[in-house]
Amino acid sequence: MILTNIAARAEFSEEKMGKLTLAKGGYLYAGLNCFLPGQEHKAHTHEGQDKMYVILEGSGEATVGEHASQVTTGDLVLAPSGVVHSLRNTSAANLVVLVVFAPPPSK
Repeated sequence: MILTNIAARAEFSEEKMGKLTLAKGGYLYAGLNCFLPGQEHKAHTHEGQDKMYVILEGSGEATVGEHASQVTTGDLVLAPSGVVHSLRNTSAANLVVLVVFAPPPSK
Protein backbone atom coordinates (compact mmCIF):
# COMPACT_ATOMS: atom_id res chain seq x y z
CA MET A 1 0.00 0.00 0.00
CA ILE A 2 1.23 3.48 -0.86
CA LEU A 3 -0.70 6.58 0.18
CA THR A 4 0.33 10.01 -1.05
CA ASN A 5 -0.45 13.45 0.34
CA ILE A 6 -2.09 12.05 3.47
CA ALA A 7 -2.73 15.46 5.06
CA ALA A 8 -5.10 16.26 2.17
CA ARG A 9 -7.31 13.36 3.34
CA ALA A 10 -8.14 15.18 6.59
CA GLU A 11 -11.80 15.21 7.62
CA PHE A 12 -13.01 17.82 10.10
CA SER A 13 -16.18 17.93 12.20
CA GLU A 14 -17.68 20.83 14.13
CA GLU A 15 -18.86 18.43 16.86
CA LYS A 16 -15.55 16.75 17.74
CA MET A 17 -12.06 15.93 16.53
CA GLY A 18 -12.13 14.09 13.19
CA LYS A 19 -10.60 10.60 13.04
CA LEU A 20 -9.71 8.70 9.89
CA THR A 21 -8.02 5.32 9.40
CA LEU A 22 -5.24 5.35 6.79
CA ALA A 23 -3.83 1.83 7.16
CA LYS A 24 -4.09 -1.10 9.54
CA GLY A 25 -1.91 -4.17 9.64
CA GLY A 26 -1.39 -6.97 12.11
CA TYR A 27 1.23 -5.03 14.05
CA LEU A 28 0.69 -1.34 13.24
CA TYR A 29 -2.11 1.20 12.77
CA ALA A 30 -1.90 4.63 11.08
CA GLY A 31 -4.60 7.25 11.01
CA LEU A 32 -5.29 10.97 11.08
CA ASN A 33 -6.60 13.09 13.92
CA CYS A 34 -8.05 16.34 12.56
CA PHE A 35 -8.66 19.28 14.90
CA LEU A 36 -10.48 22.51 14.22
CA PRO A 37 -9.30 25.47 16.34
CA GLY A 38 -10.02 24.82 20.01
CA GLN A 39 -10.69 21.08 19.65
CA GLU A 40 -8.82 18.55 21.75
CA HIS A 41 -8.25 14.88 22.39
CA LYS A 42 -8.71 14.74 26.16
CA ALA A 43 -6.20 13.05 28.45
CA HIS A 44 -6.30 9.26 28.16
CA THR A 45 -4.04 6.18 28.18
CA HIS A 46 -3.57 3.06 26.10
CA GLU A 47 -2.54 -0.05 28.00
CA GLY A 48 -0.40 -2.35 25.89
CA GLN A 49 -0.05 0.17 23.02
CA ASP A 50 2.54 2.78 22.22
CA LYS A 51 1.20 5.84 20.39
CA MET A 52 3.06 8.29 18.19
CA TYR A 53 1.81 11.62 16.86
CA VAL A 54 3.49 13.40 13.93
CA ILE A 55 2.26 16.94 13.35
CA LEU A 56 1.58 17.26 9.61
CA GLU A 57 -0.08 20.69 9.56
CA GLY A 58 -0.75 23.33 12.18
CA SER A 59 0.25 23.66 15.81
CA GLY A 60 -1.06 22.94 19.28
CA GLU A 61 -0.18 21.67 22.72
CA ALA A 62 0.76 18.07 23.50
CA THR A 63 0.93 16.60 26.99
CA VAL A 64 2.65 13.32 27.83
CA GLY A 65 2.65 12.41 31.50
CA GLU A 66 3.42 15.62 33.40
CA HIS A 67 5.18 17.30 30.46
CA ALA A 68 3.28 19.76 28.23
CA SER A 69 4.84 21.38 25.16
CA GLN A 70 3.87 23.45 22.15
CA VAL A 71 4.13 21.38 18.96
CA THR A 72 4.13 22.39 15.31
CA THR A 73 4.52 20.96 11.80
CA GLY A 74 7.28 18.34 11.72
CA ASP A 75 7.25 17.59 15.46
CA LEU A 76 6.88 14.07 16.88
CA VAL A 77 5.24 13.09 20.18
CA LEU A 78 5.59 9.61 21.72
CA ALA A 79 3.20 8.35 24.40
CA PRO A 80 4.39 4.99 25.74
CA SER A 81 1.90 2.37 26.87
CA GLY A 82 0.10 3.36 30.07
CA VAL A 83 1.24 7.02 30.08
CA VAL A 84 -1.53 9.63 30.09
CA HIS A 85 -1.46 11.93 27.04
CA SER A 86 -3.55 14.57 25.27
CA LEU A 87 -3.41 16.88 22.27
CA ARG A 88 -5.14 20.25 21.76
CA ASN A 89 -5.32 22.71 18.89
CA THR A 90 -4.36 26.03 20.48
CA SER A 91 -4.10 27.92 17.19
CA ALA A 92 -6.54 29.68 14.86
CA ALA A 93 -5.74 27.23 12.02
CA ASN A 94 -6.61 23.55 11.53
CA LEU A 95 -4.34 20.89 13.04
CA VAL A 96 -3.71 17.61 11.17
CA VAL A 97 -1.85 14.84 12.98
CA LEU A 98 -0.61 11.43 11.80
CA VAL A 99 -1.32 8.91 14.58
CA VAL A 100 0.51 5.58 14.75
CA PHE A 101 -0.31 2.78 17.22
CA ALA A 102 1.59 -0.41 17.85
CA PRO A 103 0.00 -2.84 18.20
CA PRO A 104 -3.13 -1.63 16.39
CA PRO A 105 -6.44 -1.04 18.18
CA SER A 106 -8.56 -4.19 18.43
CA LYS A 107 -11.75 -2.55 17.12
